[in-house]
Amino acid sequence: MQNQSDQIEWRDGDVPVSTQFDDPFFSLDDGVAETEHVFLAGNDLPARFVDGFHIAELGFGTGLNLLVAWDAWEKAGCSGTLFFTSFEAFPLSKADMERAHAAFPDFGGKRDILKDAWEPYGGVLNLPGVQVDVVLGDARETVSQWEGRADAWFLDGFSPAKNPELWGEGLMCDVAKHTQPYGTAATYTAAGFVRRNLATAGFAVERTEGYGRKRHMTRAKLPS
Repeated sequence: MQNQSDQIEWRDGDVPVSTQFDDPFFSLDDGVAETEHVFLAGNDLPARFVDGFHIAELGFGTGLNLLVAWDAWEKAGCSGTLFFTSFEAFPLSKADMERAHAAFPDFGGKRDILKDAWEPYGGVLNLPGVQVDVVLGDARETVSQWEGRADAWFLDGFSPAKNPELWGEGLMCDVAKHTQPYGTAATYTAAGFVRRNLATAGFAVERTEGYGRKRHMTRAKLPS
C-alpha cells in the first residue's frame, strides 16, 4: 500500500489531489452540492430511506459522501440505522482527513465525530445513526468477497481515464451481484465504457444532467 504521506498533494490551498491518479478528491466547484446532486438525487435519496437502508461506495476518499448521506438521513427524521460500506484501497491519514475536512461544513458536528473516530486501518465505525464499514484493499477483489448487498451504490472512484480499473466490466458485474432487487447506482461520470459495463452487468442505465462542469452523469437501476 502506498505510504499515506505520499498520497496527497494540496493545491489552491486545501484541495486534496491524489498523487497516484492526479485527480482531486472532490469537486472544485462545490463538493457537497456535487454529492447531493450525483449520489443522493442520483439514487432517489432521501426519499427511499428506511431503517436498515444500505449504501455501498467505491472509494471512501475524504468521507464527504458519508457525511452528506449521514446528514440527509438525520434531516429526513429516519429512525433506526443507516448502513454504509465503503471499499477503499488508499485510506487517508488522520492528519490529511482533518485537513480535507476544513473545506466542508460542520454537518451539525458530524464532521468532527468522523474525524475523531477515523483511523486509516479499515473496519467498523459505529457513529450516531449510522454504521460504517470501511473495507480496505483492491475493490476488484474485496467487492466479490463481500457478503452484503446494497440498496444504493455511490460509484465514486477517480476519473475513468486515470483509474480505469475501478470501472471495469468485472467489477461492475460484482457490484450488480451485491445489489438488492430494484437497487440503484449513480456516478458523476458518463463515460461510454462505464455505461456499457453497467448495462452488461444487468443495470438499466440512463445518462442524465451532470453537476457543474460535467455535462452528464450516469444513473443505473436493477430491473429486479
